[in-house]
Amino acid sequence: MIRILIADDQELIRDGLQTINELQEDMKVVGVAEDGQQACELTEKLKPNLVLMDIKMPGMDGIESTRWIKKHVPETIVLILTTFAEEQYIIDGLIGGASGYLVKDLSSEKIVSSIRDAVQGQFLLPASIAAKLSARLSYLSGTLESVINKDRFKEGDIHFTEREKEIILLMVEGKNNQEIAGILFMSVGTVKNYISNIYQKIGTSDRTKAVVILKEMIV
Repeated sequence: MIRILIADDQELIRDGLQTINELQEDMKVVGVAEDGQQACELTEKLKPNLVLMDIKMPGMDGIESTRWIKKHVPETIVLILTTFAEEQYIIDGLIGGASGYLVKDLSSEKIVSSIRDAVQGQFLLPASIAAKLSARLSYLSGTLESVINKDRFKEGDIHFTEREKEIILLMVEGKNNQEIAGILFMSVGTVKNYISNIYQKIGTSDRTKAVVILKEMIV
């Protein structure tokens, strides 16, 4: 029996998904959540096999909730089911540990089969989502190749790791933390940690001053 938790802020959607799943002999909805925080709490309490996760919800959104669940209840599969197909949402969801990214215009039969496939260990991306992701990755790959040349750093008393150099070169190009995270396929939190280390090495916590200092360190 596949034990499912549904997380969506719209009651109509929750009810519809619950009805679809409970019509299946091999599925049981063990809980429903109205937001990401409740999804985390119920997942920890009920230990479902799979969470059907919406993205835009009040308070904690589906991306943040996915990250929390995969960190604290890693055996639970998270399958994103949303109306939003923006490339950054797709990347953030997959980086956060989701096992697939579905859109709500799928048929009920496809949603049900996707749940079964995800539980069997398959990674799920409908063709429309895969095409968006491919286009985004192609763009990011070109951006990364044109920006990052780590041999440009001057040798001195301050030494940076290879990852720090990548982040520095994007910082001086004017990229914000969210953009850096997308280009390097990292979480925003991880980017912030690297930048904190960079600040410590150069002796400032002001981003504008840091960029000026770092520019002088690049040939």
